[in-house]
Amino acid sequence: MRLESLITFYHRLTPESLAQLTDFYAKEAYFKDPFNEVRGVDAIRKIFEHMFQQVAEPRFFVTEHVADGSGAMLVWEFHFRMRWPRSSARLVRGVSHLKFNTDGQVTYHRDYWDAAEELYMTLPGLGLLLRGLRRAIRA
Repeated sequence: MRLESLITFYHRLTPESLAQLTDFYAKEAYFKDPFNEVRGVDAIRKIFEHMFQQVAEPRFFVTEHVADGSGAMLVWEFHFRMRWPRSSARLVRGVSHLKFNTDGQVTYHRDYWDAAEELYMTLPGLGLLLRGLRRAIRA
């Protein structure tokens, strides 16, 4: 598997394209993000399926990548809307650390992004509280 094909897969990700996940991820692949930690391609598929249920218009854009033969770091933007009336477009920026097996499939996928800054601070109520806390502890 070539990294460019995987990046294209992320860019074109849809509920229907999740059937191709086994082309890119090893059967027992590990996945972790700020909300989930699972093992196995079926469990990873469920995370993506849940994403499509929770948000509208989700799109990943890989803006940079660094790779060697055994792994890669992808810098990405995730664009979406909450499924709330009059929800505005949102953006989360993050990085994925990937490791590949000898067949080029992903065996390790760890997403790094700041859930507090990128998500919680934008929510009514909770965001107000977190912005106040941030001001109180800022140097």
